[in-house]
Amino acid sequence: MASSSLKLISTATLISQGAEAKVYKANLTSDPSDPPVLLKHRFRKGYRHPTLDASLTRTRVSAEARALLKCLRAGVHVPGVRMVDVSEGVLAIEWIHGQSVRKLLPGGGEEEPEPEPGSVESLEEYGTPVDALMQLIGQEIAKMHLADVIHGDLTTSNMMLRHPSSFDPQRPTTELVLIDFGLSFHSSLVEDKAVDLYVLERAFSSTHPESEPLFASVLKAYEEAMGKDWTPIKRRLDDVRLRGRKRSMVG
Repeated sequence: MASSSLKLISTATLISQGAEAKVYKANLTSDPSDPPVLLKHRFRKGYRHPTLDASLTRTRVSAEARALLKCLRAGVHVPGVRMVDVSEGVLAIEWIHGQSVRKLLPGGGEEEPEPEPGSVESLEEYGTPVDALMQLIGQEIAKMHLADVIHGDLTTSNMMLRHPSSFDPQRPTTELVLIDFGLSFHSSLVEDKAVDLYVLERAFSSTHPESEPLFASVLKAYEEAMGKDWTPIKRRLDDVRLRGRKRSMVG
């Protein structure tokens, strides 16, 4: 007999599929006025021993949920957790109405399929200048690192701006949301925080043309938010960059 989570998946709309999970848009209730949720289903892997597969799935789903909850308690803007079913590998989180930072920045949408007419969104529509967006990115990452949460896959695809229509028109605001904590973990190590930043720096350089000033603005906001914790992270980031360059030279 199918579990309630699998029954929910059977009525959901598939959005994307990766090697580890399928992502759906679903409704937890029959009330059409209730907002949808995003379902992430870590499906069973036939190439792994069933016991190992079940153990890994439980560990990864619970770790992602814990990371989101820890971020929420620390004031980091991340999707809210709506349901966790570790036995079936299902995590339901808040549906974010908005657009990824990758698609909003220059160059980020070049490899995407041709959009439908009228569907293109821009930073002007969100009322957010590029400099302000970079500041938001640096601030959210700093809050996350101060909570000793390491994202593990910081890219502009894993950041979203909430659409202005999500807020009260009388109190307009701008909110950057960090998403996809599937590779996240807890760590207070300077090395892990520096590597997190380096991954984002590489993502900027590979996805967005002439992005050095953009990432510099991110780091400036991060530095201001981290305070005294920034100095050791900066030193380690310089070391990580050097190691990365050496690996590139060796091939």
